[in-house]
Amino acid sequence: MPSGLGQLALPNLHGTPPDTADLRRFLIWVPDPRGHRGRRYPMLPLLCAAAAAVLAGARSLVAIGEWTTDAPPSVLRDLGFPPDPLTGIRAVPHPATIRRLLQRLDGDALDAAIGAYLRARTTPPQPPEPSSKPALRAISVDGKTVRGSRTRTTTAIQLLAAMDHHGVVLAQRQIASKSNEIPAFRPLLDVIDLTGSVLTGDALHTQHGHGAYLRRRGAHYLAIVKKNHPGLYAQVRKLPWAEIPVEHQTRDKAHHRDEIRRLKAAAFRHLDYSGALQVVRWRRDLSTGKLTIECVYLITSLDVYDATPAELASWIRGHWGIENLLHHVRDRTFREDDSKIRTGALPRTMTSLRNLAISVFRQNGKTNIAAALRHTTRDYTRPLRALGLT
Repeated sequence: MPSGLGQLALPNLHGTPPDTADLRRFLIWVPDPRGHRGRRYPMLPLLCAAAAAVLAGARSLVAIGEWTTDAPPSVLRDLGFPPDPLTGIRAVPHPATIRRLLQRLDGDALDAAIGAYLRARTTPPQPPEPSSKPALRAISVDGKTVRGSRTRTTTAIQLLAAMDHHGVVLAQRQIASKSNEIPAFRPLLDVIDLTGSVLTGDALHTQHGHGAYLRRRGAHYLAIVKKNHPGLYAQVRKLPWAEIPVEHQTRDKAHHRDEIRRLKAAAFRHLDYSGALQVVRWRRDLSTGKLTIECVYLITSLDVYDATPAELASWIRGHWGIENLLHHVRDRTFREDDSKIRTGALPRTMTSLRNLAISVFRQNGKTNIAAALRHTTRDYTRPLRALGLT
């Protein structure tokens, strides 16, 4: 990866909003994998065309090629395709040209560029009042298997993503074959400024090394404790929860069920962590009357001065937003698991472009991604405006 990618967002951190909103200022850091001979089209317009097509609802390489082929001359001009020096006509690339480029891209470089672009578009938080504590930013970390990328000789690729609780993907990393998410945790977060953040993850990432790493980076953590850590699980479970009062309670009625959540917090000196949490969920199915009770334990580096019980409950529940706001959308709206793209880096590249589209829509205040795609596809200039290309 080029050394400049480590400083990818720095030139734009203090730029004007139009500067930080221009996707080209970030994609220019992605190295061109093609040889110098035979390059008819610059790489940057091809990447911008692919990103705009996905923002307009393209689910496949064929759809990306069709969107580019049908683009009017003014759109090709805004994308950066050069005119013929003799005729002045802007030639449209063959879909195979785009496919060959995307399948050879450096996935880490592309994800770094997209992540820096999305972080630059994020509105900086307002400075807190002198008498109030600064607000913490909640970030979820979770992995997903791209099922359609499996072949007869290779397993499906796995991708680990970091997403803020508003639905914006901050970073993504591919998990090495014959490995799991744990070794990819630190490299994933190395590119993000974690100061003033609280990280949420599933039980797989409840690791002492992860917690120490986050504290060194100026971040806090909320980690689920399950029986894969039997000693810690027994230690937390045996705390006198019956004697601890309920700190926060909510009751919701949705999806044909009635749900009550109660949170208790404890801090004991003999624990190696600042605090422990117990969340008990009562769920009653309104159609069958069936009642289920679930008890979840967590550990955290937060104390009573860092967060309120209501904030803790919101972050714990908000962690699963990475499933609903990202993974579910990629599967249902973009039909990711049905895709048969398997060649080279294409599965990861297409996932990165889908992350870009979903995150841009979230940043623009769109909650229904399917409706946002339909709206964008009705006008060729809309995806270009959303990406700052025009």
